Amino acid sequence: VVVAVRDPDARAAGGLDTLRAAGVAVASGVLAAEGAHQLRYWLTAVPRGRPYLIWKYAATLDGRSAAADGTSRWITSPEARADVHALRGTVDAIIAGVGTVLADDPALTVRGLDVARRPLRVIVDSAARTPGDAAVRDGAADTWIATSAEVGADPTGRVDPAKLMTALYARGVRGALLEGGPTLAGAFLAAGLVDEVVGYLAPKLLGAGPAALGPAGVATLAGALDFALVDVARIGPDVRITAVPKEDR
Repeated sequence: VVVAVRDPDARAAGGLDTLRAAGVAVASGVLAAEGAHQLRYWLTAVPRGRPYLIWKYAATLDGRSAAADGTSRWITSPEARADVHALRGTVDAIIAGVGTVLADDPALTVRGLDVARRPLRVIVDSAARTPGDAAVRDGAADTWIATSAEVGADPTGRVDPAKLMTALYARGVRGALLEGGPTLAGAFLAAGLVDEVVGYLAPKLLGAGPAALGPAGVATLAGALDFALVDVARIGPDVRITAVPKEDR
């Protein structure tokens, strides 16, 4: 038996020792780094009791997620958007805020791929403002309108990000994709809940318009949230950057 990494689930404890005691040869730690990457959702979620969270965003070279008039379709190329659908197909849930629903009416589904998985659509909606005819209510995938009353509120009355993550774990979510706007992204980053950032940068400049990230609890440069690059790739005319928090955070 060849094992890359040990399962953090207590139910699997002692499994390798049992095999060895029965005379089965066991090699552990084989391709451990590669295995840990492939299993990162599970390996993070089980010990922390919350899903592994990827924040995905698209922006121009100057960090704008929309133009000054609010238009944002489309900043990135068809190739980049197809890559996002592939990323969606790996997770159990896609999270967005009600502001994104009201502004863009996204479907938040996996399209263009032959995948059986239909991630749960989670709308962070403190006051239950999601319209009845919103695209996320089209029945193409399950949808949860997460309100402050149901999940729990932070001091401002908004849905508490940490409590939402705990609730998602209880629903069986082990990997989640955060696609909300700058305010929601800032709240999750400030709470230390983002495990990976995937940014799609288009070779465009706007000069004005909303930034991709809102307030994230950073007041000075010394307090910047520090990440390590793990991958940089060309996706059509755009660039995809993948980064993870440095271990000392």
